[in-house]
Amino acid sequence: MIAETIEASLKNAVQRLRATQDAAQLEAEILLAFTLEKPRSYLRAWPQSKLEESQQSQYLQLIERRVKGEPIAYIIGTREFWSLDLKVTPATLIPRPETERLVELALEKIPNNTPRRIADLGTGSGAIALAIAKERPLCQITATDASPQAIEIAKINRDTHKLSNVQFVQSHWFYAFQETDKFDLIVSNPPYVAIEDPHLQQGDLTFEPSTALVSGPDGLDDIRQIVASSATHLTPGGWLLLEHGYDQGKAVTQLLKENGFNSIECIADYAQNERVSMGKVST
Repeated sequence: MIAETIEASLKNAVQRLRATQDAAQLEAEILLAFTLEKPRSYLRAWPQSKLEESQQSQYLQLIERRVKGEPIAYIIGTREFWSLDLKVTPATLIPRPETERLVELALEKIPNNTPRRIADLGTGSGAIALAIAKERPLCQITATDASPQAIEIAKINRDTHKLSNVQFVQSHWFYAFQETDKFDLIVSNPPYVAIEDPHLQQGDLTFEPSTALVSGPDGLDDIRQIVASSATHLTPGGWLLLEHGYDQGKAVTQLLKENGFNSIECIADYAQNERVSMGKVST
């Protein structure tokens, strides 16, 4: 194998990726920086530096994995969320930028320097729970997931970022909680994709765990369960915040209304898609 410079390797990778990926230049740089164990700025500073044969081989393998559709996050094993580098694997959903809107709205309900008990249901990699823990260190967060593999990844992320105010519990929604377990705020990004949704056969979704994505014929089965049980586990005046699909706001707010919540709102993300619905239990 002929050794190539960084510049040449990037050029060839971009050409290979361009047929399947919109962000070919960015993705080629991310994968090469990962291969070389260098920041992306290194690629621009040393374009004529040559790759070692082993590096060249590894880089080509990574490019081929991406061409076949494997998500960048699974290839390099990390994804940034709320300025936290999080370990992700095919056992966890890849944290999305739009979910940061859910974190923002949750933080608005949690006063600074005030202890609160918070539950994060379906935590996956721990992204939401850890972001809240970072911003509200006096809060105690209990995060659940039905997947033992996801719980292990979440614990690794917690320990990496030294966020000791989070505990992770294997549980399907509230099943591991006692009736006396109460929280001031419950937050969740549950599965909300309909089982026949064609998007499941496209892009990153084909590689992600279906149990973290799919929720019945209309995508609302898990949200129904969470809404029905949340009031029992909220303190008076406590809030429930749910992420959902762009076309599910009306249905979710109706579920909140039917289950006795008030002060109900549906909030759009920064792409102006309905993204988070919330409601409060009576004081």
